[in-house]
Amino acid sequence: MPTISTTILLHIFAAVPSMILGGVVLARPKGTFVHKLMGRLWIALMLVTAVGSFGIKSSGNFSWIHILSVVTIVSIVAGIIAIRNGKRETHLRCMRGAYVGLMIAFVFTMTPGRLVGQWVRQLFM
Repeated sequence: MPTISTTILLHIFAAVPSMILGGVVLARPKGTFVHKLMGRLWIALMLVTAVGSFGIKSSGNFSWIHILSVVTIVSIVAGIIAIRNGKRETHLRCMRGAYVGLMIAFVFTMTPGRLVGQWVRQLFM
């Protein structure tokens, strides 16, 4: 099995809980104390995931999947600004979009030839 970098480990340990927690936050009632608390944790995990992805390069180069990281950061910041300005529907759209982007990134990360996907497949196969 190949050696895995600290950057990739941090990315995985932020991304996996983001996938789970994001679904829970989106499914639960909105505006409650628990929603806000879990939402803040999810945002922190998402930012670690997105920013950390820039330290993962295939063959030393960024790939098209890094565009999702930029879109995620912009979407999360826009969602925070929206909710602080009382624009709940915009906030919901931004956060849903960030979550959908996370899930799309996961699917493409697991495709053959992707660094993290190769590592995960070797780990479990």
